Amino acid sequence: MPTLLSAQVLIKYVQPMGGTASATTASAIKHGSVLANHANTIPAVTLPFAMTQWSAQTQTSEKKCVAPYYYGDKFFSGIRGSHWLSGSCTQDYGSFTIMPIMGKLKTSAADYQAEFSHDDESSSPSEYGINLKQYGLSMSVTSSLRSCIMKFKANKTDSLYLLVTPNSDFKEGYVKVDRENGEITGFNPVHRIYQGWGKKAGFNGYFVIKINRALKTAGTFSGPKKFSSLTIQNQEAIGAYLGFKVSKGEEISIRVGTSFTSIAGARANLASEIPTFDYQSVLLKSKHIWENELCKVGITSKDEKAKYIFYTGLYHAMQQPRLYNDVDGTYPRFASNYINNKLKEGDYYDDFSLWDTYRAHLPLFEILKPALAANVTRSLILKGKEGGWLPIFPCWNSYTSEMIGDHCTSVIASTYLKGIGKFDVDEAYKLMRQNAFDSPPSFEEYAEGKGRRAIKSYLKYGYIPVEDQVADAFHQKEQVSRTMEYAYDDYALALVAKKMGKEADYQKLVERSLYYKNVFDSKVNMVRGRHENGDWVSPFFSDKKEYYITEGTPRQYTFYVPHDVPGLAKLMGGTKQLESSLDSLFAKGEYWHGNEPGHQIPFMYNFTNSPWKAQIEVRKILESEYTNGPGGLGGNDDSGQMSAWYMFASMGFYPLNPVSGEYLLCAPIFEKVKLSLAGGKFFEIITHQKSPKSVFIASVLLNGKVYHKNYIRYVDIVNGGKLEFTLQDTPDKIWGTKTENQPKGIN
Repeated sequence: MPTLLSAQVLIKYVQPMGGTASATTASAIKHGSVLANHANTIPAVTLPFAMTQWSAQTQTSEKKCVAPYYYGDKFFSGIRGSHWLSGSCTQDYGSFTIMPIMGKLKTSAADYQAEFSHDDESSSPSEYGINLKQYGLSMSVTSSLRSCIMKFKANKTDSLYLLVTPNSDFKEGYVKVDRENGEITGFNPVHRIYQGWGKKAGFNGYFVIKINRALKTAGTFSGPKKFSSLTIQNQEAIGAYLGFKVSKGEEISIRVGTSFTSIAGARANLASEIPTFDYQSVLLKSKHIWENELCKVGITSKDEKAKYIFYTGLYHAMQQPRLYNDVDGTYPRFASNYINNKLKEGDYYDDFSLWDTYRAHLPLFEILKPALAANVTRSLILKGKEGGWLPIFPCWNSYTSEMIGDHCTSVIASTYLKGIGKFDVDEAYKLMRQNAFDSPPSFEEYAEGKGRRAIKSYLKYGYIPVEDQVADAFHQKEQVSRTMEYAYDDYALALVAKKMGKEADYQKLVERSLYYKNVFDSKVNMVRGRHENGDWVSPFFSDKKEYYITEGTPRQYTFYVPHDVPGLAKLMGGTKQLESSLDSLFAKGEYWHGNEPGHQIPFMYNFTNSPWKAQIEVRKILESEYTNGPGGLGGNDDSGQMSAWYMFASMGFYPLNPVSGEYLLCAPIFEKVKLSLAGGKFFEIITHQKSPKSVFIASVLLNGKVYHKNYIRYVDIVNGGKLEFTLQDTPDKIWGTKTENQPKGIN
């Protein structure tokens, strides 16, 4: 059994229901959509970065943007072994559901779903339970990395049935009942969305179920049609039913293993992780693991609400990336056709919502879990080696080219520049450079999602003109946003090239990192769509969503220059104009926290003569965009990025430029934060307030010495030490204003 790092019980602060209801924040209502306003998290029973999450199910489809569970739904239809990207608008895949019912056998979801009340539920990271009054039974589930154990208790004497359904929307799947051995096996084929939409992903979600007592009856079904056959496949709404005669108070338990490689893999995972029907042992181990992970960030504060938000966010942030390999290291080869490989060391991860998570989510674990960050980098490089190209947004173990940018480069560059872990740097550079300079040799490869979208236009013009419709992408057009994000990724690769001594590449990439200037129109002081001939798109609307901007407006995207804020300020006319433009954005209510491109914006005041404005705007966002109820997130949590923003900002620092190793300082909200780091080191953040209303930085100490910079470095944190803030009631209009105390841009 793991040893607890702290006697403090923190799991009580995690609210898995947080984010399962629609957001009600002002910016979500103004800027969002029905889909974006759902945080789309699920009440997952899981371990950190596990293969499978076990969620209550209120939606039966794996359809894009439909999460397995919504707080506002009224009907429960089982516990799903889910591979949903937490907080996303993508898809579930390879999932299956187990539903208990009592009385007459019903096999159509519309018939057997049970009305429920939230008063009948209990939910924590380690266990979910529900009392199904309609059926006179209760159930609960707890889990390990790849497996779970469930128990069902009859509250009356009757027949109890378990329904096992692969959740295929393609009339596919397989289920087999082995009555003699008390085992149910099956799989649900995985399909791609985005590039290659509808094609098989080349692997399945496999499961093995073991039962602790003999079956009285069993069979299969397709929707309402029931069959005596013990095997069924490739029909609509297929499943198996298992029947028992139970007395009041009697319990039935099942153990469930999952895998992405084979039924044998699922069986081996189960045997390794949950070898017996000792439910309490699995539950206790899960609680210990969660406590050890949560207490890596120890918080001292009288603000109980903030603790709930923080630790719920940390739980959400540890849903992805997803563990993909079995206990013996076997995993499905990336972008392949049912080929399995075996790792020599470490673990293999997938489901990277990289357009979101490169910003703050993955940087958080560079601090808290550098071994995981190294595994992530090795996984991304392995995908590039196996598929031939570094993926853009790798999910369901496939190329997707979802969203924009090339942020595998950012993630790999960040770990390399920070010296995290060991990996093949030469191979990594070759793959990153290929994405930055080349296009796949065939259209078929490009259409599959390999390579940067519109790279030829970007290299030819120094920006992507609006004539390039970027047709072979789920997010078509969005030319200005693409240009800006490629410029950042070129900057990230430039730093790698410089460290590796590749001077010619460094010079070229640094030049390209300034391409954001080519879509900045000085007449309107914002970014703007541009034609091949250099003319600007007209008419111009600063605060309307435009086709050349990704999920936002020109005003909002103008501030996406994380690698060169001083350069952006110069374009605008100086730091005073940058400050004025930031003031205008907030004054007009155009800041939208529910989507990622703006997450760095409030911290950009640290590049002006008024860092105190960052302190007040960040505090407003912390207080208005997050709360501790089911609707507590202002938009899609996007695999933990929204949550990671809260964690960084509430602790008092944020990675505006993720690869730089610099974190912009703001005012912490907690009295004390203690980070438990690798190697037994600790980093403490202490906050002294002159009054309860103090939110402005008056002074900062680092390891007891006066610290004048308005940012802190990665090495200062991971080496351990103490950062002390003194806060006052009124703005200090001197602190952090000198240029030498602010981060540098590109010279």
